[in-house]
Amino acid sequence: MNNCHSLITSGQGFGATIRAINGALECDGKNPATVNARMGYYKDYCSQFGVDPGNDLTC
Repeated sequence: MNNCHSLITSGQGFGATIRAINGALECDGKNPATVNARMGYYKDYCSQFGVDPGNDLTC
């Protein structure tokens, strides 16, 4: 697994973290159901913390 910290703090969006962690299996249309589930979890966490999830949520 690649380090996601720089992706998160650079403003590349949540989709970049998906690509760094599991991109070969999930990105570029390979597993849209899993990507959509990850986005849903992320949006839910953001809502619980009262923060905007931002743009670029998919990979």
